[in-house]
Amino acid sequence: MTIKLNKSETGQYRQTLHIDEHTVFADVATSLGGESSAPDPHDFYDAALAACKAITLMMYAKRKNMPLQGVDVDISRDTSQETQGEYVLNCELHLRGDLTAEQRVALFAIADKCPIHKLMTSATTVVKTHYK
Repeated sequence: MTIKLNKSETGQYRQTLHIDEHTVFADVATSLGGESSAPDPHDFYDAALAACKAITLMMYAKRKNMPLQGVDVDISRDTSQETQGEYVLNCELHLRGDLTAEQRVALFAIADKCPIHKLMTSATTVVKTHYK
């Protein structure tokens, strides 16, 4: 995977991200001088968790032949303690499909085992910035 980022032609802070063959944008809120024209970096971080949980559940349900039709994930963040090193993501999962109580319990147990959840909660991230 390759990510390349450059300043967009429009907007004070808007960025264009090229992730392999995909193009997405990032910006910041108007309260920070941006135009709120795209998700901000925190939104992408939070969205990675939501997407991973949903994909993990769909893949697990398919392997186990469970009638899971879809997963809706609502994430809210609490950044009140972020400067003290705590960033809280509250995830609410809504499972769609004709599932038994046992299947729901199994799926909820699997949700916290998605790769991004494990990465966010158990890995130490090392960022090495190089200048050219």
